[in-house]
Amino acid sequence: MRARLGRPDPADYLASVVVFLVALPLCMGIAVACGVPPALGIVTGIAGGLVVGFFQGAPLQVSGPAAGLVVLVVEAIDRHGLEHFGWIVLLAGAIQVAGGLLGAGRNFRAVPPSVIHGMLAGIGVLIFASQVHVMIDDAPRKGGLANLLALPEAVVKAVSSSGSLPHREAAAIGLATIALIAAWQRFGPARVRRFLPAPLFGIALTSFVAQMLSLPIDYVVVPSDLASALNVPVMPEPGAWVGLFGSALTIAAVASAETMLCTSAVDRMHGGDKADYNREMVAQGVGNLLCGAVGALPMTGVIVRSSANVQAGAKTRWSAILHGLWLLVFVGLFSQLLSKIPVSALAALLVYIGARLANPRVVQDLARYGRGVVVVFLVTVGTIVATDLLTGVVTGFVLAAARLLWQLARLSIEVIDDPASRRTVLRLVGSATFLRLADISDALESIPADREIHVDVDRLDHIDHAILELFRDWADQHEARGGTVVFDWAYLERRYHFGHHGRAASPTGDESTATSERA
Repeated sequence: MRARLGRPDPADYLASVVVFLVALPLCMGIAVACGVPPALGIVTGIAGGLVVGFFQGAPLQVSGPAAGLVVLVVEAIDRHGLEHFGWIVLLAGAIQVAGGLLGAGRNFRAVPPSVIHGMLAGIGVLIFASQVHVMIDDAPRKGGLANLLALPEAVVKAVSSSGSLPHREAAAIGLATIALIAAWQRFGPARVRRFLPAPLFGIALTSFVAQMLSLPIDYVVVPSDLASALNVPVMPEPGAWVGLFGSALTIAAVASAETMLCTSAVDRMHGGDKADYNREMVAQGVGNLLCGAVGALPMTGVIVRSSANVQAGAKTRWSAILHGLWLLVFVGLFSQLLSKIPVSALAALLVYIGARLANPRVVQDLARYGRGVVVVFLVTVGTIVATDLLTGVVTGFVLAAARLLWQLARLSIEVIDDPASRRTVLRLVGSATFLRLADISDALESIPADREIHVDVDRLDHIDHAILELFRDWADQHEARGGTVVFDWAYLERRYHFGHHGRAASPTGDESTATSERA
């Protein structure tokens, strides 16, 4: 599990600065979205660099607090309290370490893409709906549907701003932040964008405007030193451990799935060493053990920071390590500067991220693979929004498995009988599995006893052992009644890798009347 750590490449220094500039507003914004002090998000970012970076399995991946865990974190804190939240993160880290050591990291790649995209889109909808309220200096509602249904109310508050609550000013800062981020990403000079990422550009500019106008809106609260912001968990009552473990298991599963998805994406972005998925899972677990011990947010591998790292020219894991160092130095020396940032600007960044995660264009991409894939995606999204993240992901996975089962059960059975020549063709198209054993048996039994049977399997995608045994037993019975079977058993067994231990006769379609015999 030990990583090879050589000297940093000169390109890693520049890449680390770029990643730091991207990570700083994201760490704070995700913490605000979770309803915890921004410092707890920064601590997770620091741990993702200075701890996980040393021995992670994906050298160019960057770890930190993730938007994909916001919903789970909010639910866990609401249910168990912030004082016990650290135990949940710590337990999730232990689960990840155990899973990585047992080789489970690579198994997360087997999750259907329709479910993964549905999970990300559902998370995007929930983040968007909740952070719109934060963006106007209002409190988010309890639950995804409640936040969605309250969006018209948020719009009214943003344009009317009645009473002493400055919703309109906060909304203006938030909308300006979104507009600046989008405009800078599209029209900003490419060379300048490498040193001044769009999130930092938008938040810095709107923060400057808010300070110049002395707008009476909410601003980020940052402690004078990072140590005072730590949230060391309190020992819970004995009966609370079951609930804590349940929340930890959910966070561990979603965090690992998101990390492995990010790892796969980063692997495709560069031509260097490919990732060790199990080691990456262990590294994430160690990072979450540390974050849990100090009550910080859980971490995952994150695609925005990782892609910025690759695009900035990073060569080794040193870029991720150094970005954690820059976070630590900045917070230690310039913490008061962070208190000048409006909460609405950070929330606007999350609104922008949520909208991108919930991009409806993914439906068009999935539609190329069939309507069933789109249905799995939409059901996953809808269930996540209506219930919770775990229920939505499990529902999507079960539906995807049911769809696969249905596809395996698709079989066209056609019996073409010619009484004049006493010849019958049994044509099978699709997958002949034990799920359709009764139907195939009924078709065979419907064939008159005196017929010469030709079995056409040229368009058969798959046949399992149960159906093969059915054919063998039925052939014996049919021949005992005076019939003839024209079928190439050896061909079928070779084609589906059962091994040649059955029968050998004339190939399908041969006009001879050779009788099947034991090989």
